[in-house]
Amino acid sequence: MFQKAFEPQCKTVAIHCTDAAQHRRRGLTLFALALGSFCIGTSEFASMGVLQLFAESLEISIPAATNAITAYAFGVVIGAPLVTLAAARLNRKSLLLALLGLFIIGNVLSALAANLGMFALARFISGMPQGAYFGAGAVVASYIVGPGHGGKAFALVMTGLTVATIIGSPLATFLGQNLGWRNTYFAVAGVGVLALLALWAWVPRTEVLDGGPIAQELSSLRRGSVWIMMLVAALGVASIFAVYTFIGPFVTDVAVIDRAWIPLALALFGIGMTAGNLIGGRIADSHPSLGLVVGFGSALVVLAVLALSGGNVALLMIGLFGVGATMMIAIPTIQVRLTSFAPEAPTLMGAMNLAALNVANAIGAWAGGAAIAAGFGLLSAVWAGFLLTLLGLVVFAITLPRAPQLAAA
Repeated sequence: MFQKAFEPQCKTVAIHCTDAAQHRRRGLTLFALALGSFCIGTSEFASMGVLQLFAESLEISIPAATNAITAYAFGVVIGAPLVTLAAARLNRKSLLLALLGLFIIGNVLSALAANLGMFALARFISGMPQGAYFGAGAVVASYIVGPGHGGKAFALVMTGLTVATIIGSPLATFLGQNLGWRNTYFAVAGVGVLALLALWAWVPRTEVLDGGPIAQELSSLRRGSVWIMMLVAALGVASIFAVYTFIGPFVTDVAVIDRAWIPLALALFGIGMTAGNLIGGRIADSHPSLGLVVGFGSALVVLAVLALSGGNVALLMIGLFGVGATMMIAIPTIQVRLTSFAPEAPTLMGAMNLAALNVANAIGAWAGGAAIAAGFGLLSAVWAGFLLTLLGLVVFAITLPRAPQLAAA
């Protein structure tokens, strides 16, 4: 009798143990994905934090130095579709490992670059894996969290990138200020090795994550809705980079405070991005448009205040937080809408989203640099971002009523 009474309890404990182990495994998988995106985000955003340092070292002007940032963005834009399509049949785990390997090589080359040309090429190589990584990472995360939570899954992968703006980029900037900007990229490559090992250990290898035919991925690019949404993302999100690229000069030359404040300014921007990303992930799964409209609309208000009052230290810091938060609210919605337009190609849609965001990087850094070079002052970069975000919101508003027809095209 004792044996029979005890058996159900044993079975219950075993079930609970199994559930706990599965939950822990899922958590480690998501952590590994986020760690990889943390490395990528640190590499991307730290370049802006050490912009003044490598410009001085390579004996070039700040507007010229932004060409290296633009080269990284072009690497993402070109690499996102090409790498994703070339590796269409690969298992997503194998793809993630290969992408981190290329990323590590690119950052080592960045640290060894002797001139702007070599540095720009190294940044281009570093950027090539980014789009495909986030596309494949979003697919793996969606498999882990389950169907119906695409916005949450993408936000979880993006969390690593946003945390990079809080911790990784400020620390990398601090490291560059004290040990030289080249050590920034060596450090990023080292953390990249840890991320590669984590992906190898914790991302499951299952047939569910196998790739598919290239034709299936390519078919999604024939839809007008995909390209319209990418245009909206490229224009609307550009203000993030029109601001973030010049945080260092904003701190030292506009607010006229010591450069030791730059890591704090970067961290505040990153905290805003992380908060906005988490909010945006929840909104994206429950409403098809609200996240984008709220994100872009509120960003315009914050950008205007920052452009008018950036010389005030307190308002500068609050404005940097606000730009990061408001813009990131929109990004998970962009991902969910892209995937809804082409559900048969989720990896490519994730990659194309990151490609669009890095077109935004290139446009924002270029527009901000052009405004400054034209003699309108450092805060003119913020106004350049304002105009780009406004244009993105206008395009979205005009095309929204036609979204069903465009999706079917």
